[in-house]
Amino acid sequence: MITTKLSRQYLCMTIVASLVVLFAAPPAHAQAAAALYSNKCAACHGTDGKGDGPAGKYLNPKPTDFASSLKGKTDDWIAKAIKGGGGAVGESPVMPAYTDLSDDQVKELVAYLKHFGS
Repeated sequence: MITTKLSRQYLCMTIVASLVVLFAAPPAHAQAAAALYSNKCAACHGTDGKGDGPAGKYLNPKPTDFASSLKGKTDDWIAKAIKGGGGAVGESPVMPAYTDLSDDQVKELVAYLKHFGS
């Protein structure tokens, strides 16, 4: 009886602790994607993805606001734009290709970019 009660308490504490860890800290891949965005994209697209980065004001055409420009775009389209640059998807050739990113990094960055439109 005491063992069963202790087992239930232990199980409940384990579940609560797991939930706290799960929701308290962002996953490592989200942190990595944010760092990638900061290093590769924010100078032109801005910290909030609005196309208002400090370097973007000198570009013609101006960088896009992800909230509107990514609507209806598939993950594959976004990944192609990242890996091949704007010209690869019929957009501005001013956007460089990031061929140095791994497929996993591109996938994480795609997911990160999509949060700007939500």
